Amino acid sequence: MPHPLRPIRQSVDTALTALSPHLEPLDARTGRSSIAPEKLLRALLLQVLDSLRSERLLMEELQDTLLFRWFVGLDLDAPVWAVTVFTKNRDRLLAGKVATAFFEHVLAQAKAQRLLSDEQVTVDGTLIEAWAGQKSFKRKTDAAPVPPPEDPGNPRVEFRGERRTHATHASTTDPEARRSQKASGQEATLCVLGHVLMENRHGLVVNPRLTQATGTAEREAALALIRERPGRQRVTVAGDKNDDTQAFVHDRRALQVTPHVAQHTTNRASAIAGRTTRPPGSTGSQQKRKRGEASFGWLKTVGVLRKVTLRGVQRVGWLFTFAAAVYNLVRMRNLVEAAT
Repeated sequence: MPHPLRPIRQSVDTALTALSPHLEPLDARTGRSSIAPEKLLRALLLQVLDSLRSERLLMEELQDTLLFRWFVGLDLDAPVWAVTVFTKNRDRLLAGKVATAFFEHVLAQAKAQRLLSDEQVTVDGTLIEAWAGQKSFKRKTDAAPVPPPEDPGNPRVEFRGERRTHATHASTTDPEARRSQKASGQEATLCVLGHVLMENRHGLVVNPRLTQATGTAEREAALALIRERPGRQRVTVAGDKNDDTQAFVHDRRALQVTPHVAQHTTNRASAIAGRTTRPPGSTGSQQKRKRGEASFGWLKTVGVLRKVTLRGVQRVGWLFTFAAAVYNLVRMRNLVEAAT
């Protein structure tokens, strides 16, 4: 039986071959020789697959594990890159749209294998904890001077009785992070918001996106993802209770979309009519919606996105898109193996 990484590497080879026009300008022409962009992407893919939290751990695995060397394309006697060299070369990839192009080429392979459905889709979002602590959420302009802390390395901060909003406060570590909470009564943390458009037949991510964690970002991103979907035929779109609002349901219907969302049953009246919820297709869409939650679970546990180590919506969005492509690669491998 072949190693599970072998079919993934074959798919990665195909994607990188198609991606070569995007990668060629990133290769340094002058100065010290840089790391080949193809090897960088392979190494980053292994970091996501093996749930390695840091580049230092990744370099240690490349040094000791023959499987990692084979996947990346390093010879047995080739020296492993220094961590600082790898990080600086990685930043060149983060500055471009390589992750989006890589994701699109992976998705093209899924389409070629007839693994995509454009009739039933799901939109969903999840909070991703930013690389910033609560103590970094400070006033944008301090009117009164603050005395020096007793312990500069771990200063004591008192929030009691202070009203903190995004209009008056911001994180000094990651200014684009926003305080948000998953549900009422839970602790608010500094987060960004990841969104996916997922096809329901096989649970593959069709379009990922990352935004700031504002109160309306999930619905706004959902409508944008629906507008950008391939094709313009009428489709059913599953969603959670957060999507059960009059304005959101109206906007979906204007986009030739039948909203199969979870209904509010206790707090307020539902915006979904009975003619939409009675057909068996609505129940099926809600069952398939769980696959979107499964993709978020994989991205956070395996794909090291529970708490990101990058800062800024653009950089975290790059990682979110790249991790979604890796998720699709794993999902495609499992689907092909189950069919044979």
